[in-house]
Amino acid sequence: MALKKSQLYSSLWKSCDELRGGMDAPQYKDYVLTLLFMKYVSDRYAADPYPVINVPKGGGFVDMAACRGQKDIGDRINKIIGRFAEANDLKGVIDQADFNDESKLGRGQAMQDRLSKLVAIFESLNLGTTGADGDDLLGDAYEYLMRHFATQSGKEKGQFYTPSEVSRIMAKVIGIGPDTGQDRTIYDPTCGSGSLLLKAADEAPNGLSIYGQEMDNTTWGLARMNMILHGYPTADLAHGDVLADPRFTRSEGGLKTFDFAVANPPFSTKSWSNGFDPLNDQFERFQDGVPPGKNGDFAFLLHLVKSLKSQGRGAIILPHGVLFRNLEASIRRTLVNRGLIKGVIGLPENLFYGTSIPACILVFDKKNADPGRGIFMIDASRKFRKDGAKNRLREQDIHKIVDVFNRQTEVPRYSRMIPLAEISDPVNDYNLNIPRYIDSGEPDDVHDLNAHMNGGVPDQDLDALDRYWEVFPSLRAALFRPSNRFGYSDARMELEDVKTTILSHDEWKTYERKIATIFDGWCERHRRRLRAISGTTSPGTLLTEMTEDLLSCFGDVPLLDRYDVYQCLMDYWDEAMQDDVYLIATEGWVEVAQPVPLVGRDGEGGPGRKPDLTVKRQKWKTDLIPPRLVIARYFVSEWDTLATIRARHEAAERALQAYLEEHTGEGGILEDAVDERGRIKRKRLAELSDQELDNQERGRYKQCAQLVATAEKTRKAVTDAQNSLNARVLARYETLSTLAVQELTIEDKWFNNLRDAVKIQTERIAECIVVRIDCLISRYSQPLATLERDVAVYRTKIASHLQQMLGLGRTDSDVAIGSNS
Repeated sequence: MALKKSQLYSSLWKSCDELRGGMDAPQYKDYVLTLLFMKYVSDRYAADPYPVINVPKGGGFVDMAACRGQKDIGDRINKIIGRFAEANDLKGVIDQADFNDESKLGRGQAMQDRLSKLVAIFESLNLGTTGADGDDLLGDAYEYLMRHFATQSGKEKGQFYTPSEVSRIMAKVIGIGPDTGQDRTIYDPTCGSGSLLLKAADEAPNGLSIYGQEMDNTTWGLARMNMILHGYPTADLAHGDVLADPRFTRSEGGLKTFDFAVANPPFSTKSWSNGFDPLNDQFERFQDGVPPGKNGDFAFLLHLVKSLKSQGRGAIILPHGVLFRNLEASIRRTLVNRGLIKGVIGLPENLFYGTSIPACILVFDKKNADPGRGIFMIDASRKFRKDGAKNRLREQDIHKIVDVFNRQTEVPRYSRMIPLAEISDPVNDYNLNIPRYIDSGEPDDVHDLNAHMNGGVPDQDLDALDRYWEVFPSLRAALFRPSNRFGYSDARMELEDVKTTILSHDEWKTYERKIATIFDGWCERHRRRLRAISGTTSPGTLLTEMTEDLLSCFGDVPLLDRYDVYQCLMDYWDEAMQDDVYLIATEGWVEVAQPVPLVGRDGEGGPGRKPDLTVKRQKWKTDLIPPRLVIARYFVSEWDTLATIRARHEAAERALQAYLEEHTGEGGILEDAVDERGRIKRKRLAELSDQELDNQERGRYKQCAQLVATAEKTRKAVTDAQNSLNARVLARYETLSTLAVQELTIEDKWFNNLRDAVKIQTERIAECIVVRIDCLISRYSQPLATLERDVAVYRTKIASHLQQMLGLGRTDSDVAIGSNS
């Protein structure tokens, strides 16, 4: 069975569990990533006659596996890694972790057991052919580990990793795409683990020449391994401080320049000028101004701009302070007037691993620099999802940002093209703080005082829902009628009937059918493509084709946000579909559909693989088609029969429990016939039934015995029917043809799950209408006159009660005055 992404991720994270306790995340990541790297290159290149990476004799993972159980396993692994590093000029890169460190891995037997278990986890993985065509399974797994390590590393250690979502946005907004030539270059002056460079390069299927520099030695080693794991073994990564000692220079002087540049530098570095004099910078990076001595944000920005070719484009992640701080105002003014800043994208807070503050992306375009051009701004700070302690951009957020930015589309409360005249206006004075130009907040919900006084729903509030009434022209009249006061309306129904009225309205049903028809059309267009999944299928390309078409299909549907529909597909892809496509592409439709027998306590494949079928005590797990789909298509009558038998058993159990509750209380006749858990003692019941009792008592015992027998008989009937059905289902799997597997997978599983998800998005539209209308009706349902009348009634009742309680003959006004005092 091929290795699924989810199983690979689980195995890798399980390896981290073996190391927890002796060290923290920044340390054990070095061990786990080193073993992942060694296992991959050994599986991938050991048998390659022309390998890019040399796996020397005595320097591969197979040699590590041979060390399991050895007393000196730690020392042996160090030597194996040393041989490999020496053979590939990787000394100081992959030999950072000391596998013989007793302070981290334990002494004697503890180290021997820990490392043996760790090596065994990786030994069980086959990483030689880790993906369908174009699918970077191992690279994704590496990114998965890096993200988790960054999450656990804390504020000071998380800057080696840029969230992949942000990396993808940066690549797309600077113009990297399918048409990017292989001869193009990309550069990251603060490359960290290389994640930002790799995600950018992924957008260019023809390839890019990668350059980067990193100051931290351990992180630089991670980046080198990362490049090899992702298929870029020739990437040129330098080690050193990029501001004091940039390594990519021209022989005739000056910095080497690149077609594209991206960067996520450390925020607000105070010691950025150590080792060189910015006022006399030999690379002339600070001609537009010298950044403040204790804040290096603009130092990295100016280095990136200087590293771009005259036709180059770049993007950098920085804190929002660069947009408005007075100390850098002159630099900001010069950059704006030169027309270098194409756009600014505001991101959510708590998105990055090195800090919780919100950041922004500044996009530069030397190719189309225009001094008179404005700056396109996006405020995407409110669109994200929670992921543990961090926030993450959803797929729909990424796609929307890229679409809006590249098309320069103005969206209310989200994006605007800011004219240079507005930016340079004395009021703004080149302050680029996004809230100055885009108000992303929701408009205030204004109350109508007249309606509070006299009742009725204001027509202006109903007019504000015009986007709904345009789609459902007669729905407003079905919900409201004109009031006797001009400018107000009255509800035609009670609050609890609003939702039913909307969902049963003909125009709403027509709208639902329209969406269903569009989705069915999308299914029809992609059915043949999905049936053609094979070993040559690129899952990434397949997903892109489907998602882009889905966005196009729902682009003109009013009320329904096409990006919400897009997210439905992306969520399901992550949840199940990508594993399915990968397994089908690597093994074939029929082969991957067959149930796998589980062995041992956890079952074959590791923890969490719970059985889907049990036949004669043998447990089976299905990876592609769950049994419920086979039953729904082939064994409907048998399932109905089983449901009927279960219903009989449940009725028998209810009858027995009711009888026991009636007769097992304190002093009850059946008190001695049940244990402390309320279960029947069969032997004791028989003994009691044999005693000399009156007819009534004997009848109760016999009735109880009959109820017990019926419950047991029906329970056995359920078990027999379930076992019979399971056996038939298992046998049916063995006879499934390719066409049958495709029907079950594509129609019954993929399309039906997606159809349900789209339906939920449709129902949310109705829910939005219901919530707003409920709010308006309830808000004005009790005008002031009604409240005053109710108060007067309650005051009279209270006065009457007080008179009765106190026996006093005071008047109502006396009581009211007394209560006020």
